[in-house]
Amino acid sequence: MIILGLTGSIGMGKSTTAKLFAEAGVPVYDADAAVHRLYEGEAVPAIEAAFPGTTVDGKVDRARLSALVVHDPAAMKQLERIVHPMLGASRKKFLDQAERSGAPVAVVDVPLLYETGGHNRVDAVVVVTTSPEVQRERILARDNMTGEKLDAILARQLPDSEKRKRADFVVDTSHGLEPVRARIRDILEQAVKLPQRRS
Repeated sequence: MIILGLTGSIGMGKSTTAKLFAEAGVPVYDADAAVHRLYEGEAVPAIEAAFPGTTVDGKVDRARLSALVVHDPAAMKQLERIVHPMLGASRKKFLDQAERSGAPVAVVDVPLLYETGGHNRVDAVVVVTTSPEVQRERILARDNMTGEKLDAILARQLPDSEKRKRADFVVDTSHGLEPVRARIRDILEQAVKLPQRRS
């Protein structure tokens, strides 16, 4: 089975692209959704111990936690040390199931794939991109998003140009869904011929 890492900066259309991979019959592991599940279960005691007052009713309050870690690299590192091993275990379980099901290709959707070294755990990387103008417009249309918050998020992400340079495949979401669907078909045709290269 070939594992594709799907990534892209905020507002590039990565979630939509992941849905279209799933629509094409590919098992997709959504790291963000996995984090949500951890924040409502397994990770709660460790996060409350490390960051007192960030959980409410047995769940992590994402806004409170974000306020504590977003501008504090050391706190962010501490949070990653708690969450990443749990994520790794849930990802492995997902991939084992996908392989047992006979899927030729699986997709791991990870926003910070390059930033966390995740590109070493996949066979090829798909980067989702769009123009900076479209990106900003999409993000600032979101609830609770400000220019300042956006800049803090972008500061943690590898620049889009660098991601595109390193990618095996690039998907441009600037022109609607049909070109993205076509591109996914191309990628899947090529992916099954790739050698496994994950470490």
